[in-house]
Formats: sequence, structure tokens, C-alpha cells
Amino acid sequence: MALGKDYADQDCGIARTLEIIGERWTALIVRDCLYGVTRFSDLQVHLDISKAVLADRLESLVANGVLEKLTGEGHPEYVLTRAGRDLWPLINAMAQWGNRHGTGGTRTPTRAFRHADCGSLIDINGFCTACKIIPEVTEIISTPERASRRTDPVTQRLREPRRLLDPLR
Repeated sequence: MALGKDYADQDCGIARTLEIIGERWTALIVRDCLYGVTRFSDLQVHLDISKAVLADRLESLVANGVLEKLTGEGHPEYVLTRAGRDLWPLINAMAQWGNRHGTGGTRTPTRAFRHADCGSLIDINGFCTACKIIPEVTEIISTPERASRRTDPVTQRLREPRRLLDPLR
């Protein structure tokens, strides 16, 4: 029997969040969209996820207002809505928590996030460590901290510092 996707008896914001982004792969899709990955084929290659699962998760994220599917000339693109961009602090905290406490103990992060205005690190709570403000997601630069073993084209394009949400094409 398949597990349900809702927490009907839980009157809790965490439960409501998990109903939308709690399935396997979903938070990683949001992470990649924050990095500027917008195309289905790029998401599929970078995440090494089946096309069927990716299509299902994208459909759910669009239906729940986290992503918007833009169709026009060329390939459709998936971009974060305001609600999706509001997930940045959660994704950041999850990444930092995983680096500290995840399987295998403390790890050097693959990426650091810095405030574009001053270059200082963003802490686990989303604050710039120097300015003591929470920058908008578009004011954050993602910089590689250690080389990834992956060699796919998306990983190669993410090897340079870049602002979050800048489309990766």
C-alpha cells in the first residue's frame, strides 16, 4: 500500500509544508530552481531522476503555486513563484544542517552562499553575517566550495559563482 501524501490530522504548518515539498526529490528540484536551472532536461540530467518522477513533481509544484510553467518559444521553463522563492531559507537551513549532521558526519559544503553587496557568508538563519540583514534571494551569490564529482553539463555551469535565480542556460 502506498503512503499517503497528506497529514490530514495534523493542524501544523510543518505538515502543510511537507504536503507540498516533502516527497523525495521535491526539495532538490526547488534547490536547482534556486540555482537557476529552469528546463526539464537540465533538471533531469542534473538530478539523475527519472522523467516520470520529475514530471510528477513539477506538476505538483506548479499545482501548489511553488513553480510557474512558462511556455513560449522553445522549451518550457519552470521558474519559482514568490511562494517558491520564499522556500530559500528552508533550503539553505537544510543544506547547512545536512553538512553538519548528515550521514558521514561534518562535511565541507559543496556551495557557500554570500551576500552580493558585501561578500559575507549567509548563516543558517539566512542572515548576512556582516550586515545582519536577511538579503532577498536575488541578492545572494552561490559559490562552489569544493569540486563536485559530477560531470554533467549543469554541474559544469554551476562551477562559477552566480546569483541565485539567474537562469542557467
